[in-house]
Amino acid sequence: MKIKATYEKVTTGFGNSILVRHHTEAINDVIKKSNGKWHFHPEIELVYVNKGKGKRHIGNHLSYFNNSQLMLLGSNLPHYGFTDRLTSNGSETIIQFKPDFLGDLFFDKPEMTNIKQLLERAKQGILFKPETKKEVGPKIQSLVTFEGFERIIKLLEILNELGLSKDYTLLNVDGFAFETEPKDNEKLNIIFKFINNNFKRAISLEEIADKVSMTEPAFCRYLKKATGKTFTRLVNEYRVVHATKLLNESQLSITDVCFESGFNNFSHFNKLFKEITGKSASKYRAEIKHIIQY
Repeated sequence: MKIKATYEKVTTGFGNSILVRHHTEAINDVIKKSNGKWHFHPEIELVYVNKGKGKRHIGNHLSYFNNSQLMLLGSNLPHYGFTDRLTSNGSETIIQFKPDFLGDLFFDKPEMTNIKQLLERAKQGILFKPETKKEVGPKIQSLVTFEGFERIIKLLEILNELGLSKDYTLLNVDGFAFETEPKDNEKLNIIFKFINNNFKRAISLEEIADKVSMTEPAFCRYLKKATGKTFTRLVNEYRVVHATKLLNESQLSITDVCFESGFNNFSHFNKLFKEITGKSASKYRAEIKHIIQY
């Protein structure tokens, strides 16, 4: 399957082969602006959020997090930015580097086997779970304090530790072939943004197709080819992700969560929620106290 997105040019700066960015609560507005595009880049991206909230939209994967997260994304894996809002004392650290930043054959060395396998898994997007996140997250944050040779050594130590971890899940498990030519790259960006802003109400095919100047049949074909999903499925996933947020953050009844998320039929909501998350809304809420969001 092919998918199109905006190419993002990553500049590491003179004398550097690794880009390290550290965002704090004080520059939340900058984060919001940078998170708005469906984009890709050849650089591998390591993301650690210590306190924040937002959506994960990586390839065909869509979910919500409400605390912290640690992810590793492979080259040219399309995604949005991740942090909608940093909470008190919250920060987001992003590390970007090209797969060959140490040379074409560096990771082929036998001593680099763990890291090479890690980078291979990262093509699907890796979400690390609490144990690894707690151990490695602070080391990622501290990388901004190192320069030059020391920064490379510290990054390799982090990658090796992540490569040894079994405490993770793969996100974009279906995968897809990726077209790096940015033709029509604004279409999916427009579609996703419109759904994100309007999923609480009914959106007609005519309305969304008109947003990207397509006929309804052409729009349906385009979206299916680009995402592997129908328009109805995509909207419902946005609604279920929002419902998980409400179940986490509010005291609304499950019936109210249903309608606040854009569904107009409670039994349909329950069916889709279980289909998408693997459990009923009531079970999801009952387990919240025992689940660490990551």
